[in-house]
Amino acid sequence: MTPVRPALHYLALGDSYTIGEAVAESACWPNVLVRCLRRAGVAIDDPIIVAVTGWTTDELAQHMDALQLKPPWDLVSLQIGVNNQYRGHSADDYREQFTGLLARAIALADGQPDHVLVTSIPDWGVTRFAREQGRDGARIAKELDAYNAIARAEALQVGARFVDITGISRRHPLLLADDGLHPSAEQYALWVEAILPAAMAALRPSRAP
Repeated sequence: MTPVRPALHYLALGDSYTIGEAVAESACWPNVLVRCLRRAGVAIDDPIIVAVTGWTTDELAQHMDALQLKPPWDLVSLQIGVNNQYRGHSADDYREQFTGLLARAIALADGQPDHVLVTSIPDWGVTRFAREQGRDGARIAKELDAYNAIARAEALQVGARFVDITGISRRHPLLLADDGLHPSAEQYALWVEAILPAAMAALRPSRAP
């Protein structure tokens, strides 16, 4: 009789994009990702999502302190920084705080950086909200590109996985929730198509007999 492997555990850290602001709970990308993993034969629990609309890097860190999260998690995703950019925080501050969060994510993944999945920040400057508010889309794109370059470099330097979904947000600016700012369920599904291979690769070692 083949032994039954215990279900894997997934922790999703982030902000409005992780919690799925303005869409059904089932449509947020961590929940969609888990459904796709299960269809691929991965036994995995529902994600534990630590994310609130509006959080910056330091606010996420403070909430993690309060929760006193403990390892091990088989998969940890981290997507954070849009509100740093929105509030005008510097890229240097973002780098310092992001690297701290990344180190904590790796520790929560039981010290295995390849079980940490960093997802880039989408470009809200292409949204209807940004246009209606008269925002400078070119400036937003430039600042988010700088943030994402930092996240990519820091993730790859320590051996974490990085998935760029920013291009998807730019190619599909009309796939938005009713608020005109956050992605629609359809856009989140496209994100998951990009994220799924990295998540599968991260979990493959955990699934070995």
